Amino acid sequence: MSQGSWKVKYYKSLNGRSPVEEFLNSLPKKSKSKIYKVIYYLEKFGLNSVIPHTKKLVGTKFWEIRILGKDNVRVIYVGVKGRRILLLHGFLKKKQKTPKREIRTAIARFESLL
Repeated sequence: MSQGSWKVKYYKSLNGRSPVEEFLNSLPKKSKSKIYKVIYYLEKFGLNSVIPHTKKLVGTKFWEIRILGKDNVRVIYVGVKGRRILLLHGFLKKKQKTPKREIRTAIARFESLL
């Protein structure tokens, strides 16, 4: 397990909006609390600390935070150099498989930062 501090950053568009933060703020209190707890553990203990709550998106460099319950909340993120984690996209998952449209949104946001 990685010890030490990681920096979690939220994707921001060119106009300064943070669609990930906006999505998280729109969630019911219980879901919001769960997701922010996972984000806290990512910052405090690193990528391996939240394995039961994360899953690698096959064929990509991206991972998703998975919050189960009444609402299946997902946040797609990527680890980048300098012990940073970039939260790219949040959505409610309705089906078994992560929709390609949601992955494409995360990819487009990541590429816009390169």
